[in-house]
Amino acid sequence: MSRATAVRLSLRSRAQRSALRALGRMPGAAHSALSRAMRVNSDGERLAPEMAAIGAAAQYVPGVALMSGTVPEARVALDQSSTAMAQAFEPFAVEEDLLIPSDAGPIPATRYRVDTAGARGLIVFYHGGGFVVGSRASHDSLVRALAVASGADVLSVDYRLAPEHVFPAAVDDAVAAYRYAVSRAQDWGLDPRKTAIAGDSAGGNLSAVVAQQVRDDAIQPCAQLLIYPVADFSHERASRREFATGLFLTGEEIDYFRDTYVPSADDYDDPRVSPIAGRLDGLPPAHIVVGGFDPLRDEGIDYAEALERAGVTVTLERASGMIHGFVNMGLISPTARAVVARLGEAAAKAMDAVN
Repeated sequence: MSRATAVRLSLRSRAQRSALRALGRMPGAAHSALSRAMRVNSDGERLAPEMAAIGAAAQYVPGVALMSGTVPEARVALDQSSTAMAQAFEPFAVEEDLLIPSDAGPIPATRYRVDTAGARGLIVFYHGGGFVVGSRASHDSLVRALAVASGADVLSVDYRLAPEHVFPAAVDDAVAAYRYAVSRAQDWGLDPRKTAIAGDSAGGNLSAVVAQQVRDDAIQPCAQLLIYPVADFSHERASRREFATGLFLTGEEIDYFRDTYVPSADDYDDPRVSPIAGRLDGLPPAHIVVGGFDPLRDEGIDYAEALERAGVTVTLERASGMIHGFVNMGLISPTARAVVARLGEAAAKAMDAVN
């Protein structure tokens, strides 16, 4: 068992998990009836009732918001709330906590393998959290679901966070973790060419950046799985304004995360900050997921379109009724579970295509 990813739920979080489990078991007829009363966005999409409940809870229930209290308090709270909303899994055959060597010091990570029969390939995963919060623990259930869906090992990386470590620390760690994974793949019984990169939100940003940074390496990723990625720090799009409040991730939090991670606006156009500003031709196939009610929706769509214009094979999945962070809510959301399953299928397809 991984010690680093185990979260002991507080009494409050256990109560919240019980309430959320009941929400996830809402009868279809009740769900449909509630859906008709939900908010509709400017594109005519309707907010899912369970996502509306999370958006409301983030405003009014202690500990549910993405940023709750000080940075250390928010990190603990996100581990708690993410675990409360997550699917549960039986222990895996391999849950190996390890340290990745780097010039800046060891990078903590956990490698997961579902069973002893081996694995299809390897996914290097970078968690979300605005480059300030989030951890292997907050994303433990998501990476387990991704491992099950793909049949691959997953290496979940705890890169350095701001404000203690500002840009480019997270990028340096993300690149070092990818190169370490490739170098160790054969030791784990894997073909290093069957290594994909994945991440959500800030982790989606890091995945996109890594794909560009290692383009001249002997082994490049076979796929990039980008879940509502932060793609452009330099330009605010319409979805930022439309979904600025009441839907878990707020515009105020986005500004805080940006200013904390990248203190100088002079760096916003750096491709290591805004991957949409980078060289995109020749990059690995991308499977990109956006939420219909996510402030980051439009930049994810724009990045998908930019990749396509550069000749990259792209699958864009638009989860119409979902909010930011929804893939971490597998306990309550069938859509979240289905989206993660398709991400796993995309990874498996890319790995199987390697000759």
